[in-house]
Amino acid sequence: MPKLHVKKGDEVVVLAGSSKGSRGRIITVTGNKDRVIVEGAQMVKKHMRKSQQHPNGQILEREAAIHISNVMTATEFDKRAARHGASKAK
Repeated sequence: MPKLHVKKGDEVVVLAGSSKGSRGRIITVTGNKDRVIVEGAQMVKKHMRKSQQHPNGQILEREAAIHISNVMTATEFDKRAARHGASKAK
């Protein structure tokens, strides 16, 4: 498995997609597909059909996977923001 720049439990910022700018902790990392699931980001609705566990069916809202290239650790993001903000102040 290749070395990844984030791991489970890291706080990250989403850089691209519909959840751009949102922060959250990484719940899972799928190394072979280069995807991560970030808490509270990329929320999708999952329709559950009727079953014994869900007698009426349900619509669940849960996190979907994001490609690992679209996330950055929050500390690196804050450093980058401070650096750009300081150059504009001059």
